[in-house]
Amino acid sequence: MSRRGLTATAHALVAEGRGLLAMDESTPTCNKRFAVVDIPQTVDARRAYRELLVTTPGLGDCISGAILYDETIRQQDSHGVLMVERLVAAGIIPGIKVDLGAKPLALHPGETVTEGLDGLRDRLKDYALLGARFAKWRGVIGIGQGFPSLACIKANAQALARYAALCQEAGLVPIVEPEVLMTGNHTLERCQIVTGDVLAAVFDELATQGVALDGLILKPNMVLPGLTSTVQVSADAVATATIACLLQHVPAEVAGIAFLSGGQSGELASARLNAMNIQAGYPRRDLPWPLVFSFARAIQQPALEIWRGDDANRHDAQEALQHRALCNQAALRGDYDALMEWQVGLNGVPVGPTSTMTAGLSSP
Repeated sequence: MSRRGLTATAHALVAEGRGLLAMDESTPTCNKRFAVVDIPQTVDARRAYRELLVTTPGLGDCISGAILYDETIRQQDSHGVLMVERLVAAGIIPGIKVDLGAKPLALHPGETVTEGLDGLRDRLKDYALLGARFAKWRGVIGIGQGFPSLACIKANAQALARYAALCQEAGLVPIVEPEVLMTGNHTLERCQIVTGDVLAAVFDELATQGVALDGLILKPNMVLPGLTSTVQVSADAVATATIACLLQHVPAEVAGIAFLSGGQSGELASARLNAMNIQAGYPRRDLPWPLVFSFARAIQQPALEIWRGDDANRHDAQEALQHRALCNQAALRGDYDALMEWQVGLNGVPVGPTSTMTAGLSSP
């Protein structure tokens, strides 16, 4: 793909009113989530769940791209149609997770570096032939007493940049995901400093590798206090801190920013994204990049909890998925309202918060 083609794909992924669906859970992660709701951990169950996701009516109205796992990009649905073909027919661009996970960083206990560069050039060629037009690589940085270390930040930044360069060589748009974890009791201010350090290191390495920023999507964390911090903050405070951090460290040439949810509830992720787009003066008069979503559990979890492996629940599960996608679409325009969470589906089934998705919200 040419430079122009990379740029066109990147801009299509962050186009007006749409974001990304991350459905790239590895087999162990998918099985772990299935086990919680008593779904069999089998290839057939994973296929059935992913078919449910990609065939949700109207999904392409809110979702521009879907990040797949290796098993899924090779998988057919129950009618013998490739999942990739289902996505393309729905107007959704297929992508692929290509990292092989975070591994312990030598000489730095408790820290990790993401692996998967060996053989990546050949794997990217294969994924492009299978229909992928973009890829994703996640680096993981924790906050705690004495860390992150400079070694951890630099090792992950170098890996992200080398991955991005290989992607563009193969004609795939790289989604660069340096995630500063929510785990811990750190403050909002501490997260802002660490996130800024990480972004600065990542863009230094991207420049060294010659990566074209207008053919790249950044997938950062929102700037948040740690999950166990005694001082939690409003969505407006999160938005202010996050936007300030991005403006300081992210070049204007980057095609777009697609936030990860990182374990936030679906409702909180939507509310915080909404606050950012309001502060950005939608349609982003005050920022050089669109701010969209690239959520996994924050979109999928209600559908998974409703489905529970029973095809009789398929319609209701798809309705719940569509509801979360619509909530996030509203957040892109600064139109999200918590009252949307108590809407009732066409068949009378509530499609608002589920038992695990209500943190931080109260019923009207």
